[in-house]
Amino acid sequence: MDIKELVEIDGSYLEGGGQALRNALSLSSILRRPIRVVKIRANRPKPGLANQHLHAVNMLRDITNADVIGNALLSTELEFRPRTIIGDMYREDTHTAASITLIYQTILPVLLFAGRPSRVDVTGGTNVSFAPQVEYMLQVLQPNLKRFGIGFELKVLHYGFFPRGNGRCQLDVEPVRQLSAGQFLDFGQPQTVDGVAFCAGRIPMSLATDMQETATREIHKLWPYQDCRIQVIKHSPDKARDNGAGIVMVAHTSTGCVLGSSALGQKKVLADMLGSEASSQLAGYMSKEICVDANLQDQLIIFMALASGCSRFRTGPLTQHTRTAIYVAEKMTGVKFCVDINQSGQTVVSCEGIGYRNEFIQRNE
Repeated sequence: MDIKELVEIDGSYLEGGGQALRNALSLSSILRRPIRVVKIRANRPKPGLANQHLHAVNMLRDITNADVIGNALLSTELEFRPRTIIGDMYREDTHTAASITLIYQTILPVLLFAGRPSRVDVTGGTNVSFAPQVEYMLQVLQPNLKRFGIGFELKVLHYGFFPRGNGRCQLDVEPVRQLSAGQFLDFGQPQTVDGVAFCAGRIPMSLATDMQETATREIHKLWPYQDCRIQVIKHSPDKARDNGAGIVMVAHTSTGCVLGSSALGQKKVLADMLGSEASSQLAGYMSKEICVDANLQDQLIIFMALASGCSRFRTGPLTQHTRTAIYVAEKMTGVKFCVDINQSGQTVVSCEGIGYRNEFIQRNE
């Protein structure tokens, strides 16, 4: 493929949400391949760029000194032509509860291939619907990405919830020379279950305690002797001004697998239902002995495509997000993902990556 050839990505493919846009932008920035994304978020009630997506586009525009056409709210078509990757300090305030973790999901892969470390300071929502909670990014995504040789640090300066946001995080990214292939095939034996049940604002601490007790009880029904330590936290006003609640659970195995599940507080949803939802999801992963949970699948695809060597992971049924991420990665990089079902009924995803090298580090050596 000609590096200057404009690649068109169908934003309505399968999941039809922001996944195709995010991955296309990341790979465009890394590979310096101009893209046109059409039918952006076509399957959503309000198609086109939402606030979160627009801020991610504009941040990548600055990071890559890109020419952009169509970066406006509710725009259903975007053209993005990157030039370079500039490692630096970046600050973005969404002025809404736009998901900070989804913005980081777009920015992180790009800054791995900068010439120096970067810091990205974003204000928005840390724990909002239809996005990974910030605790998931810290406790599940971060340890899993270490298998690719990726290092980042994430600090939560303030927690923010729907509808006002007001959360703030700092992401520090160390550039890599090249990504290693990641292997996620051996489940091993369950070792610990931990996590956090939290509340903030006027939400009483008893709600977080109810989530924790229900989740622990559900885990112990299946594994009576399983070590289950879920911390109960009431965020202080200096850490969270508004009302919010949720639970994030994390399972660790003897071979280093880290799987997560979560639930977010909503009006008229009882605390024990939230605890049960998160624990049932995690128990399903553990009983089926999968190595990558449903929310992590799609986040690994871009790194598998770029890595040197063959990456593999064992999971349950592929999500629409994951299939969409595979579509974008194959179109942008030319790799081929193989999806097989093993004898246990688990899904095994593999990919021989392109072995992309950080040109800035190579140049300076």
